[in-house]
Amino acid sequence: MTRSCSHALASASFALALGAMSLQAQSVIELPGRDRQIEPGFEEVHRVGVLDGESWEMFAQVTGVAFDAEGNLFVFDAPGSGSARVLVFDSTGGFLREFGTSGEGPGELNYPVGFAVLRDGTTVVNDLGHRAYQLFDRSGRYLRMVRTSESPGGVASSRAIQGDPRGGAVFAGGLGTSVGFHGGDGGALAAPPTSRPVTWVGLDGEVVETDTVANGWLPPRGEPVKGMAEEIRIGGGSLADALEQVAFPAVFEPLLLVGVLPDGGIVHSDSSAYALKLTPPGSRGVARIIRWPFEPEPVTPAIKRGYEKRRAARASAPSAGGGSMRFAVERPYYHEIPVLHGLSTTWEGRIWVQRRGDEPESGGPIDVVTPEGEYIGTYAPQATEMPDAFGPEGLAAFIEPDELDVARVVVRRLPAEVR
Repeated sequence: MTRSCSHALASASFALALGAMSLQAQSVIELPGRDRQIEPGFEEVHRVGVLDGESWEMFAQVTGVAFDAEGNLFVFDAPGSGSARVLVFDSTGGFLREFGTSGEGPGELNYPVGFAVLRDGTTVVNDLGHRAYQLFDRSGRYLRMVRTSESPGGVASSRAIQGDPRGGAVFAGGLGTSVGFHGGDGGALAAPPTSRPVTWVGLDGEVVETDTVANGWLPPRGEPVKGMAEEIRIGGGSLADALEQVAFPAVFEPLLLVGVLPDGGIVHSDSSAYALKLTPPGSRGVARIIRWPFEPEPVTPAIKRGYEKRRAARASAPSAGGGSMRFAVERPYYHEIPVLHGLSTTWEGRIWVQRRGDEPESGGPIDVVTPEGEYIGTYAPQATEMPDAFGPEGLAAFIEPDELDVARVVVRRLPAEVR
């Protein structure tokens, strides 16, 4: 046997040993097979958003909310067409400040797609037009721009960014695709992804520092979709042309659901099953899986017909966003409906998991568990919506349009056992 072959075999054996150790270190916790109902018992703290009033009281389209460590509420009001503003309210609902203007200069928002707030009040905006993350301090003053490291000048398309509780970074992940734009030079997209990564994005330098902290499973994708209905140009490149090279997910494909734990660890779900995968900070390997024996539902012709009918109704309804992007995309169907619909984490470390509802794309019961696999209980369907943001001392924000479809945000305080 040659020395190189011996070295290769030794390396392979070492890799297999590491894999075996990893499997042995991974614990699996089975949740009980029956729901234990809990009642919401939420205390309303304040609400913001009115039909008629001052400009800071009237929202166009709230696409994100977040808290800082002082309990201040940050509202990301993004009506479309690349415009957005951030409004900040104190812990009693009093208006503090507003910042964010459209434009192409530093500190101006040029197609913002993601929003996160760090514990110290730093606002991070993932700006597609600038191909960068823009940072604003707790007073709304523009700090700096941190450009993405993708070549040349690409930016991750994920809208799902979450602040790192340890500060100085965000986590990006949730859509499973990355699109690289080249400023009119005819360049090609990056190689198709082989997984749906959750990426730690460090924001201390002029260019982001990135590290993959978890790898979600990527379901098989078909051929790239053709026939985009709208041509949108960003930085000299064509978004429609670029997206024609992207293989879009199938209808009912399992989402990559991601939550950030207080220590910087990650919990994610990436399949049709009820399986929560926990990765500790500083480790890419899954250390614990929390499972519940719910089975995915097969997609039948009747389910397809019902979905097509609801989709047609949504397409004919007036769009609140006005300038939102719309693409004529026909997608295949996934073969089954995933059990899980949503996932989020509280500042104290509880994991809120929403199962699907009566309709495949709707939300149903919400389970509350701990990272250690302790089952706290389940909110019945319609007992509560999944909070759009969690905050300190049990605060939770809900984006709730009123009976006149006026955008508003309601802040409630959660009982201690579910925080």
